[in-house]
Amino acid sequence: MDIVLVPGFWLDASSWSEVTPPLVAAGHRVHPLTLPGLEAPDAPRSDITLRDHIDAVVAAVDALADPVALVGHSGGGAIIHGVVDQRPDRVTRAIYVDSVPLGEGGVINDELPVVNGEVPLPAWEEFDDDDLVDLDDGLRAAFRARSVPEPRRVTSDPIHLSDERRYDVPATVIACEFPSGQLISWLQAGQPFVAELGRIRETEFVDLPTGHWPQFTKPAELGEAILAAVDRA
Repeated sequence: MDIVLVPGFWLDASSWSEVTPPLVAAGHRVHPLTLPGLEAPDAPRSDITLRDHIDAVVAAVDALADPVALVGHSGGGAIIHGVVDQRPDRVTRAIYVDSVPLGEGGVINDELPVVNGEVPLPAWEEFDDDDLVDLDDGLRAAFRARSVPEPRRVTSDPIHLSDERRYDVPATVIACEFPSGQLISWLQAGQPFVAELGRIRETEFVDLPTGHWPQFTKPAELGEAILAAVDRA
């Protein structure tokens, strides 16, 4: 199967490099993406929108002959949900890594600090302790060295969705920072930020306890969890 991997904020295709080996070994074709504006620290990004990122992933899906599995980490989860909305008949499963789908009119995170018109990786002190579990000093330094500022409008543009067939595409949520039991309790309580997830007709939860960046802190385990989800697709 073709597996399209969409990174979260500040990261490019190489952030998946330690996650993909079990997928490749199982015979799947992996397509990790670098989204527009994330090609290099000095890449132009002031005019790049959330729709541009969704369209870039749609183009990657359209370039493949067969149906695909989509994987999105963090903010990439909103992006792959936008792709599911655009191509519901081309996606066999959407896999949200420490992420949930974003509903109509929602924004990914418009509270991140903007510096010179873009959103650089904030200081570690700006993150919650739960975000940083298992992200030791060496991993933090490597992450910061490879990070690229996020286009401002990707963080703050509202998402627009139009095709309710998106709810027919099965979803897997790989729960890292918050356990699946917590997510389920939020669903049962009707919390707004998981409302879109609650509308998906077939959803499974997989626990991978670690911080918000399992591709760095537990890459092999993340690869196996994605593989299991893809095999169920």
